[in-house]
Amino acid sequence: MTVTGRLELAAFDARDIAKVASFYTELTGGEILRKESDWITIRTGDGQELAFQLAPDHVPPRWPGQELPQQFHLDLQVDGYVAAAERAVELGATRLADGNLDDGQSWITLADPAGHPFDLCQKDDMGPGMVLFAVTIDAPDASALAHFYGDLMGMPVVYDGSEGAFITGDGKSVMFQQISEYNPPRWGDPARPQQAHLDIIVDDLDTGEARALELGASRLDGGGRTFRVFADPAGHPFCLTTP
Repeated sequence: MTVTGRLELAAFDARDIAKVASFYTELTGGEILRKESDWITIRTGDGQELAFQLAPDHVPPRWPGQELPQQFHLDLQVDGYVAAAERAVELGATRLADGNLDDGQSWITLADPAGHPFDLCQKDDMGPGMVLFAVTIDAPDASALAHFYGDLMGMPVVYDGSEGAFITGDGKSVMFQQISEYNPPRWGDPARPQQAHLDIIVDDLDTGEARALELGASRLDGGGRTFRVFADPAGHPFCLTTP
């Protein structure tokens, strides 16, 4: 496998990035790493990173439909997910739904203060603290999208089933959720905005771009000296960045 880059983080759009960053640092026991007027990066309690990007015209998703779909969501694991959900609501989340997985695990779906859904799931090992288990991305063909990102970032596909697929590596995981009647974001269209994107670190932007295009990405308008913007085969924007 030709490895082009490595996953840095998932960045979520919001009108009030300070509010949503504070929410996740409080919820996960994390800390703020970088704070600018249009971008805040946090480290969650288990050492992973998330970012929040200022989008003054952000239109939050309307879960669970596809009119304004979620596109991305976080799967967080914690021992005592019910109590964690109650605390999340106290911090500003909105409870959306409860569910039971086929294998006996349980979860609660909530929306953060910016409207992005996330799941709080019961932790298997019953250890302390909250864990960012995976960033989950909606797709019309979850298997194909998993192989695209797996090849781009050198993360093997460790599960590939009818309901979705899963890649993992370097202590990070990304899931791909199979969605019928999938409605992709459309770059530059405020009526169909992105809700989030991945930042992928590469050593060289030209080499990274060539590999991304070879795998099926499309180049989008935007970018700068240290990053370029693309769409994956399902239409989700993502950035290749250099340190």
